Amino acid sequence: MSIVYTEITLKNCDDIAIAGSGLKQNHDIREITVQALVDTGSWTLVINEDTRNKLGLRVSKRKTGKLADGSVTEYSMAGPVKIIWKNRDMVCDAIVLPKANDILLGAIPLEAMDLMVHLKNEEVIGVHGDLELHKVYQFGKQKMPNYSSANFSSTNFSSTSFSSTSFSSKDPCKNRLSS
Repeated sequence: MSIVYTEITLKNCDDIAIAGSGLKQNHDIREITVQALVDTGSWTLVINEDTRNKLGLRVSKRKTGKLADGSVTEYSMAGPVKIIWKNRDMVCDAIVLPKANDILLGAIPLEAMDLMVHLKNEEVIGVHGDLELHKVYQFGKQKMPNYSSANFSSTNFSSTSFSSTSFSSKDPCKNRLSS
């Protein structure tokens, strides 16, 4: 199996919201650009305590989980953090493993940004090339897939694909002050 790293920028979403309200300058938004290990076995972004401190992320809760080596550990969730890969971004909370050597880019951020790992070329690429596409199912307007059916090929449903660039560029981070 290939080991793939990709460059991502992480930004403090609270700082983005404060800057959006005019109480902070854009150049004061805490951010860091890193080489992240792409780990499709990890469900989200994983950072270490040093990265959390540099970004000034708030710890929201403590949890217990099992690591890839089978050991059970306690970890924190911190955020919100904006992940930027080239022309794509998404917002999530990060798992904080204090002694993590690598920042891990997990499955949910990859999916949210419409990305995949190209194993032969050992790089992260857009699933649909340079165009970010997602399928959206409209409830009540078309038949949804029947995942309990053993024969998926006979399931009749339709979907709408859209490009995220066709919508307004409102930043989800800027709407977080009220929460």
